[in-house]
Amino acid sequence: MIRIRPGEFLGWGATVLLIAACATAPAKPDVPAPVPPQTRVTPAPAPEALAETFESDDFVVVFAKAGDTPERLATRFLGDPARSWMIEEYNGASGLSPGQEVVIPKRPWNLSGIEPSGFQLVPILVYHNIGPQAKGRLVIAAKAFEEQMRYLKSQGYRVVSLRAFYDFINLERQLPRKTVVLTFDDGYKAFLEHAYPVLKELGFTATLFVYTDYVGAGRNALNWDDLKKLEAEGFQIEAHSKSHSDLRRRPDESEPDYARRMQAELEQPLAFFKRHLGRTSQILAYPYGAHDDELVDKVRQAGYVAGFSVRRQGNPSFVHPIKINRSQIYSEMSLSDFIKNLNVFSQEPIQ
Repeated sequence: MIRIRPGEFLGWGATVLLIAACATAPAKPDVPAPVPPQTRVTPAPAPEALAETFESDDFVVVFAKAGDTPERLATRFLGDPARSWMIEEYNGASGLSPGQEVVIPKRPWNLSGIEPSGFQLVPILVYHNIGPQAKGRLVIAAKAFEEQMRYLKSQGYRVVSLRAFYDFINLERQLPRKTVVLTFDDGYKAFLEHAYPVLKELGFTATLFVYTDYVGAGRNALNWDDLKKLEAEGFQIEAHSKSHSDLRRRPDESEPDYARRMQAELEQPLAFFKRHLGRTSQILAYPYGAHDDELVDKVRQAGYVAGFSVRRQGNPSFVHPIKINRSQIYSEMSLSDFIKNLNVFSQEPIQ
């Protein structure tokens, strides 16, 4: 017989209950072996809708919707439909398809127009008079002029002001790849009848170089009121000297005589511009395109910042600002002859 001393019952009972509990506890479940890190699969997150617009300090990226055009996107993101060329040129296409990713540059990306394969050229065209029919070399037929302007429009050329071109050669503005500048010399009244309506219809601008002795000189000449109205409509008016004589020093002309003549030819137009247009001119077209180094110095001393010759060649951003080229358009030129003046890129790979 087993005797249990007082005080021992609870300890012995607890031991029995513990043994019983261990005997009846369920087995531990199998635990799978850890998966090596390289074979673990991370569940994909729930799909989220893509944002319609991504924007940084330099670019906007959008996905084109039905009906989107470069003009609409330029209006929406750049504030000006005229800047649609930036979208077209950066994306290499003029048309957009629904769902297409479109990169919209907020600022210029190539001010100089220089690329690894060459550099941009800007042709500047110069006209003189326009009439119902061609007459001589310098009076172009109105029909031919209109044909040339409509060709520029249909082929996607962008006609910009001379002011915009000057910003380009100062690396302050990027110009569209197919840029053209239009200029008209002397100040003929026929500009209002034959050129003005076509240019306004097509949304083109132009610069008129006038010599002040001719302004208001007769019924065939533009007067200062005409010029003021044209300037108010976005046309640029600049100087073409006082008398339209050759501004180079004559063989028998003394230095004092030449200085006096240049003071009249170069400075008198500035006073007339100030009086009639409320500003001076800083841009000069050399009569007949004639210039030399001595004249260039005189032009600079008179306060001009740009000078234009007549030379059949386009202009890169690094053209000499006092020796800028213009291509004369003659009355006998066919449309194919005209097109030859529109070279906008020089293929000269940079080594």
